[in-house]
Amino acid sequence: MKGTLDKKDIRRIVVRGTNWVGDAVMGVPALRQLRQAFPEAHITLVVRPWAEGLFAGADYINTLMTVDRQGPMSVLEQVRRWRKQEFDLAVLFQNAFEAALIPFMARIPLRIGYATDGRRLFLTHPIKLPERRDEQHEVFYYLNIVKELESVFSQTTSVTARPECAIAVSEARQREAVEKLIAFGAREDHITVALCPGSINSRAKRWPADRFAELADRLIEEQDVDVLLVGSKDERDVATEVKRHMRRKPLDLTGETTLAEAVAILSVIDLLVTNDTGPAHIASALGRPTLVIFGPTNPLTTRPYANTAEIIRKPPDCAPCMLRDCPIDHRCMTAIGVDDVLKKAELLLGRNNSPTEQLPEATKLLV
Repeated sequence: MKGTLDKKDIRRIVVRGTNWVGDAVMGVPALRQLRQAFPEAHITLVVRPWAEGLFAGADYINTLMTVDRQGPMSVLEQVRRWRKQEFDLAVLFQNAFEAALIPFMARIPLRIGYATDGRRLFLTHPIKLPERRDEQHEVFYYLNIVKELESVFSQTTSVTARPECAIAVSEARQREAVEKLIAFGAREDHITVALCPGSINSRAKRWPADRFAELADRLIEEQDVDVLLVGSKDERDVATEVKRHMRRKPLDLTGETTLAEAVAILSVIDLLVTNDTGPAHIASALGRPTLVIFGPTNPLTTRPYANTAEIIRKPPDCAPCMLRDCPIDHRCMTAIGVDDVLKKAELLLGRNNSPTEQLPEATKLLV
């Protein structure tokens, strides 16, 4: 029954976070809202080890608990750890079956999350999936969980109309990032543009490598900027292909940083040009100008939720298809020319990081 429980009884909360970088950033508003709803509670966020670099120093959680393995033994290990913590409430952002099984086996009294993948029996407060989910930004998917949670304790909710995805990096980490860039050949006090040509979970989201190469060369030659390639170690092959097509030599940090280091580096660059992937969400949440090239995915739901981000797309009739590999000619991406991206990049650089106009519910959509 809604509105019958007392928030004062909730002293320790565990949140099962998501497994992808972009989703983790889009879940930040819900974590902030959870902290606002339970200001006195101790909040533990359970994430993969990579996420430590993303949430380092976050003031809306108290503790990070990492989980690095999958399978039956990992589940039993997590159950023991969770039971030892004596949590009063489990909030599940992740939709996996085991994400609900673990707090159930750990005997956590209150367990709330979406009733997906046969999880309903493991949840004390199962939530129906939002209707028309593909018409609303993903930040509201996670915020809805907190909204439903608040309704369990009262008849009202304090969920804000304007979610805040911002993340912060300390000055010390920024100094270390600048030193690392200089060590890789960046010029001190010089404009730096980062390019992210990869995408781990979808080849269809990748703008062609030869176009990233031409963009990089023209930025170097026409704008005299330092161009930096960024990405994970699994995207080194894409960076290598970009460099193979280039006339100039970029600074290549692909696979050379931890996520924490990458976050710090993205906090000090002047512009990121990227496919629809994790760094797009990170850079924009850090307040850095970000240009995202969209093709097969839906910008209405997964664009960076920040006024510092803009997107560019030229969608054919088949977009968004959400496929990981294009079965035809990749027309959603090949329709976007280097001149299109360069023009928008130059506009963003010309703003010199000045605030963009306030947008009601989204970043700008450039077609």
